[in-house]
Amino acid sequence: MVTTVAFIGLGRMGGPMAAHLVAAGHRVLGFDLVPEARAAAAAHGVETADSARAAAAGADVVLTMLPEGRHVLALYQDEGLLAAARPGTLFIDCSTIDVADARAAHEAATAAGHHALDAPVSGGVVGAEAATLTFMAGGGDPEFTEAEPLLAIMGKRVVHCGGPGAGQAAKICNNMILGISMIAVSEAFVLGESLGLSHQALYEVASTASGQCWALTTNCPVPGPVPASPANRDYRPGFAAPLMAKDLGLAADALRAGGIDAGLGLRAAEMYAAFAEGAGAAQDFSGIVHVLRDTATTAPKGRTTT
Repeated sequence: MVTTVAFIGLGRMGGPMAAHLVAAGHRVLGFDLVPEARAAAAAHGVETADSARAAAAGADVVLTMLPEGRHVLALYQDEGLLAAARPGTLFIDCSTIDVADARAAHEAATAAGHHALDAPVSGGVVGAEAATLTFMAGGGDPEFTEAEPLLAIMGKRVVHCGGPGAGQAAKICNNMILGISMIAVSEAFVLGESLGLSHQALYEVASTASGQCWALTTNCPVPGPVPASPANRDYRPGFAAPLMAKDLGLAADALRAGGIDAGLGLRAAEMYAAFAEGAGAAQDFSGIVHVLRDTATTAPKGRTTT
């Protein structure tokens, strides 16, 4: 069955995702504030609308991929997206936003007579382009059942995590693991360098031993061992450092709100916030290795003991 999908947010993630829906035979009405994004989507068969409201008015499903929760809530309510859609429309928000904002968006959609699901993604631009994303969904069973076939077109795994906001909760927990892991992997390579160990030797050991993790084997922070990693493309973003900083900031806010003493998560959030505001503004999040290497170079040397 052909579904008409309004896709709002056609950037580096949303553009490829919308294109996969078109390739699968669905009709996609797209909108983005950036003309270049609209043009790129149109080249892949997306029918571009003059506004988000116009796209939503003709859709069975409205899918959003936006930077922050305030954008989602403003679009839903202040800019009239909920009012423009036909009664009973399914709203799927794939943005990564605060859990409270996700629940507020769900409540607003329900109050307007619609259905809602939060379904943030993991996998970055590479996953969006290859349709290998993981979707973490929060909402009711009927909403998940309706959304799953569409999400499966754009990703390789779709997980129903629980009620409204549960998808966002899973996303920030997952990315806290990822951010901490990347820092740990980067520290290990910096330590290996100081001990005269080659990148390849460390990779061959750790990738098949207990240090194995996604940050090492897929997004290795040093050039060489993993040819497809951003480190081999001058750290051009697959998953940009500012996005990691945003996600870790959401996790840090949740940790503080819950009174959870998670030192590694909070420290990772601080490190990525500083990196994203400086040299990492246009780099992949694996570029954090440069910060750690610079710190190791400038730190005073301690005495060795026997």
